[in-house]
Amino acid sequence: MLDFENLSEYREDNRLEAKLAKGGVPLSVWETYSAFANSNGGVILLGVKEKKDNSLEICGIENPEKLLKDFWDTINNRKKISRNLLREERVYTKVVDGKTILVVEVPRALREQRPVYVGENIFSGSFRRNWEGDYRLSKEEVSALFRDAGEVSQDRKVLLEMDDTVFCADSIKGYRQIFKITHDNHIWNKLSDSDFLCRVGAASFDENGKLHPTGAGLLMFGYEYEIVREYPNYFLDYQEHYDASLRWSDRVVSSSGEWSGNIFDFFFKISSKLEDGLKRPFKMEGILRIDDTSAHKAVREALVNCLVHGDYYGRQGTVIKKYSDKIVFSNPGLFRIPVFEAMTGGVSDPRNSVLLKLFSFLDLGERAGSGVPKIVDAMKETFGTKPSYKEKFTPDRTEMTFYLDENQGTTQKNYPENEETTQKNYPENEETAQETTRRILDLMEENSSITRDELAERIGLTSDGIKYHIKKLKEKNLLTREGGDKGGHWVVLKN
Repeated sequence: MLDFENLSEYREDNRLEAKLAKGGVPLSVWETYSAFANSNGGVILLGVKEKKDNSLEICGIENPEKLLKDFWDTINNRKKISRNLLREERVYTKVVDGKTILVVEVPRALREQRPVYVGENIFSGSFRRNWEGDYRLSKEEVSALFRDAGEVSQDRKVLLEMDDTVFCADSIKGYRQIFKITHDNHIWNKLSDSDFLCRVGAASFDENGKLHPTGAGLLMFGYEYEIVREYPNYFLDYQEHYDASLRWSDRVVSSSGEWSGNIFDFFFKISSKLEDGLKRPFKMEGILRIDDTSAHKAVREALVNCLVHGDYYGRQGTVIKKYSDKIVFSNPGLFRIPVFEAMTGGVSDPRNSVLLKLFSFLDLGERAGSGVPKIVDAMKETFGTKPSYKEKFTPDRTEMTFYLDENQGTTQKNYPENEETTQKNYPENEETAQETTRRILDLMEENSSITRDELAERIGLTSDGIKYHIKKLKEKNLLTREGGDKGGHWVVLKN
């Protein structure tokens, strides 16, 4: 819960909104309700206003009983709000400094419940929270929420307009060789390639006996030029960044035309690169040396997670960047469950369940929801750090960072939050925000004429996110602007 006795110390942000509510329930409350529900949840305070210095002032509400009734009447009206996510204990009055305010705790909607929207038009009425403001979702973002709301995994779809010529025979051969090693006496080892692909969920026969790939089969074993017919934005990218003077030291991309470009081959092309440099302590099991540590397994698990949770209809592709002190895994699409549930384990909700099954047949990837906790434990044991998770919007992306140096790890602060809402931690903790600020100032020093949109693209935030950071920098007297938006330039005062 919020510390109501020290409410003035809070600021509006991506999890907190204050509204004066002098004339009753403000219409903008419902946009914020939709935004919180479609993002990571949050708290709305009615009877509280934001002052010019961004601090909060308790003003109170005159008729709390009527305000409560009006609130419930509206949220239960399907012509006004698409879905009521609130229980009575989440909407309550609180007396602070002798004044009554109304508190609304909005949980993150389950993926099956999204999008939550205002009015009767799902496209114009769907919102999401971004820093301290609400923005209307684009059609692309609404479509992504619809895809995730479905009960059937995206990659189970049988692609009837394609046949078995989309498959790379060498990829299937490589997969079957590993499958045989991990399942030496399995009856499927005697099947033809076509029957084997059907058994593992990579293909399906139609009524005429013609073989067609599933989405998972196409992604796992197809040629890149065939994959992009179904997934136009499909792109896999691995980069190594060891020299600041170079854009990258090594790179593997799915579109090079030098290899198949599918997920199976990408995994085995880069997994050894990711593991390179990880310590391999001398350990014997009988007369055999065991080189595979929990950290190596954690890196492979993280790579599998990144690949099976990606929204391959989404934008910007899957990108893995390795630095001397960290590895960043980034894939299109948001978490399908609250982050704190993924961290504690026990819940598994992969975006591409067949892809996960294909990896699990090779003893790669956890299907019981224990993958992320194992990753966290292994990184703490080996490096003394915990990986950080971050969701980005417009376009939707999930980013996980492995810190390979204990001095680089982050300790996230828990926000006062009911555990049933969603992730306890802010999407940007204090240290992450400081890193974002530093990058903004560095880019402005390199190019004083850089635009907000260019900053957003370089850093990976939305334009509203950049505006938020610029506002905070100006308030701290670290930044000023000389001239207008056109023809003006930034002046970094202190860095």
